[in-house]
Amino acid sequence: MDQTFARCHRLTRTDEFSSVFGFRRAIRGKLLTVHYQPRPDGGNGARLGLVVAKKYLKRAVDRNHVKRIIREQFRCLRAGLQPLDLVVRLTVKSAAIDPKLLAAEVIVLLNRLQQSRPGVEQ
Repeated sequence: MDQTFARCHRLTRTDEFSSVFGFRRAIRGKLLTVHYQPRPDGGNGARLGLVVAKKYLKRAVDRNHVKRIIREQFRCLRAGLQPLDLVVRLTVKSAAIDPKLLAAEVIVLLNRLQQSRPGVEQ
């Protein structure tokens, strides 16, 4: 099983992000919000986009750490996900985010998304 995080598993263009935000479906957690949309091209597997605003984490090192944790959890769970475009957004302003808590929340949100029908907001 391929466990890489190749370019084909990422949202890269602005219009891809806009499309997911425009679909207006999301699952919310304490730290993160996962916006999702079924893949328009019917492609195989899920794709991930990340939004970690400078407003919430001032230091680039902290923003990159959060993105690295989210990417790793997505990479491990991607094989079991439906073909969706996902945008994961940090929604909490915090000086320090516990990496274990963040990783656990990503797993919980992706599992909730996996168990629910796409297109139904929770």
